[in-house]
Amino acid sequence: MHAEAELKVAVLGLGYIGLPTAAVIARTGARVLGVDVSADVVETVNSGRVHIEEVDLDGLVSGVVTRGALRASTIIEQADIFVIAVPTPFDADHAPDIGYVLQAATTVAAALKPGDTVILESTSPVGTTEKVRDLLAQLRPDLKVPGRTGDQADIAIAYCPERVLPGRILVELIDNDRVIGGITPRCARKALAFYRRFVRGACVTTTARTAEMTKLTENAFRDVNIAFANELSLVADTVGVDVWDVIRLANRHPRVNILNPGPGVGGHCIAVDPWFLVSAAPDRTPLIRTAREVNDGKTDHVIAEAAKLIEVTSGPVACLGLAFKANIDDFRESPALRVTDALAARFGERIRVVEPHIASLPEPLSRSGATLIDIDTAIETCPVMIVLVDHDVFRSVPLEERADKRVLDTRGIWSDQPSPSSRTSLRLAS
Repeated sequence: MHAEAELKVAVLGLGYIGLPTAAVIARTGARVLGVDVSADVVETVNSGRVHIEEVDLDGLVSGVVTRGALRASTIIEQADIFVIAVPTPFDADHAPDIGYVLQAATTVAAALKPGDTVILESTSPVGTTEKVRDLLAQLRPDLKVPGRTGDQADIAIAYCPERVLPGRILVELIDNDRVIGGITPRCARKALAFYRRFVRGACVTTTARTAEMTKLTENAFRDVNIAFANELSLVADTVGVDVWDVIRLANRHPRVNILNPGPGVGGHCIAVDPWFLVSAAPDRTPLIRTAREVNDGKTDHVIAEAAKLIEVTSGPVACLGLAFKANIDDFRESPALRVTDALAARFGERIRVVEPHIASLPEPLSRSGATLIDIDTAIETCPVMIVLVDHDVFRSVPLEERADKRVLDTRGIWSDQPSPSSRTSLRLAS
């Protein structure tokens, strides 16, 4: 391993994972180059600012940039460690797209030298790390790659997925356990030495394929459990029972831990990763596929219920929240955004959006006639309120300020909202 003070690291992709990772590595004393295809992102980082909202990230980035430990560029340079943290979306048929990963690997290939380590962090289908290996072997025939030349490889290649929660990324990058999968055991050990620079959690080594499937398994497990809660909420609606009361009471059983339902599932991980497992074995994954369909279907259900409420009321309608989870500005795969988009397309100027983490509405909301307001304006002017995200500021609204509202609460944060009949799992109250 290179001397710590001289270690050079290149992080490809300066998004929600790449930028915090680059900053945390830079804080250890390494010299870090962040590579991104966006010139705007590069300019923002080099000015010591951030383009994403994450607790304490702005101060950390400002500090490491000021010290010269982190800089950004659109052009790759030589380094000792290359970390690939680019998006892995899926297409219209839910088939995974690893094009950004292979593009990043192509970029890395031009800068590789003997002794370097390439680590893929992007959530990926099983076998992607091997595809990166094969691509590097094709592009750099002068280098001996692991898995093809025994223990005589010139470079190391490994897979180590992130396991972080938005809003706690800087803490969890350090404290959470890491699974490190190497193309060979020697590759895993080299990557392990690198992560030991900044990870306090346990670092467990395995094969690249096992590490890839572990990451997908974690998020598919959570998706299936959320789907159970969401399906339970639909049953509760049908029979006229408050699902939150049911879950609260059921969870008193010592071996039951049911999650809370919501308007669907969002984020780049839980809403995406299960499809990678389905794509790998479509005939063997009926449960995982059904969970995805249940969670996506819950969003459609919320849209339909919200539309019914809006149709029988008048005046402005406040949609509370656009993010995929509380207290962040991340809208990736957000069911709240999908609901609001659908309602704005149908009801236009009646829709008011309350999202405290943005300064302007994203497309296509900005063209729909919907307007962005704050929570106090919503309380003063909107007789109908649809709770889509459990931001702390929404939780803080006391009953006396909303007692006269017609409310559709998909997050169960206003349990005291008065209702002329029994509360349902959507807390439709008036």
